Amino acid sequence: MQVGFKGPGFALLGFFLFATHDVIIKSLGATYSPIQIVFFSTILGFPLATFLLMRDATKGNLIPKYPAWVAARTILAVIGASSVFYAFSALPLSQVYAIIFATPLVITVLAIPVLGEKVGIHRWVAVVVGLFGVLIVVRPGSADIQPGHIAAMIAAVASAAASVIIRRIGREERSVVIMLYPMMANFIVMGALLPLVYKPVPIEHLGGLAGIAVLGFLGGLCIIAAYRNAEAAIIAPNQYSQIVWSVIFGALIFNEWPDANTALGASIIILSGLYILLRETRSKSSKNTPVLRTRTRFETSTTPRLSPIIRANRKKDGKPEQ
Repeated sequence: MQVGFKGPGFALLGFFLFATHDVIIKSLGATYSPIQIVFFSTILGFPLATFLLMRDATKGNLIPKYPAWVAARTILAVIGASSVFYAFSALPLSQVYAIIFATPLVITVLAIPVLGEKVGIHRWVAVVVGLFGVLIVVRPGSADIQPGHIAAMIAAVASAAASVIIRRIGREERSVVIMLYPMMANFIVMGALLPLVYKPVPIEHLGGLAGIAVLGFLGGLCIIAAYRNAEAAIIAPNQYSQIVWSVIFGALIFNEWPDANTALGASIIILSGLYILLRETRSKSSKNTPVLRTRTRFETSTTPRLSPIIRANRKKDGKPEQ
């Protein structure tokens, strides 16, 4: 396998943009409810997302082939978006990322009943060790578990479940259906709840909300470019660069310094996730490679999920699916 810097370079840039995107969410979360942030992020991001949605040239309509699975993914996406936005507002960035990075561990477990994946002893050990890392970060018993911790864990589980569902139906369901329904659900559900939490938004904060949409869009374009220039096994590990940015941004902007437990727990979680990725790259170890093919970071659905777009691009380019 020939490896150049172009693919990883795009990936590192994309995940830097996503980390900056999360900094704005945390900054606005000190003033506004996650409901309001999700609503405006979705509505401001939709015009940009349209350009990505237009890439789906598959003939058909917007009626799902698998309505139950699409409905389940849509519900999970709404839960995941509100949960992760709240977690960013309530916890240090590094703690949120540490917990969210447990998503590959949950994907590995959920892939067994949903995809019929057979998980061997190596990946089971990685899952158990990774979950132990989550316990180190959360520290139940030695400190009060905050609502932000619970929200981050809910977001990780919801994102993992949504990823597995996409892996199950993504080859047959239209990309535009997979991506459009969660965005519309966020718009409708958060819009209905908005009167309960609404605060007037000054122009500078409106610019921040627009910045979330723009950074999410640009980050997505970078990740798409990364997968066009390198194999999934090369690109996927770059997502963990976000933990580096979370520490830097947390220290410089929010005066947050990760404690020893967070650093140790995050290291264990990341190493477990990397080991699962390594096992999935071996053809005999994983039939479905659900973690490797997630292709993007945790679910928010304020911007379209990238996996269907990347899959469609590979088909268009005549490349085999990774």
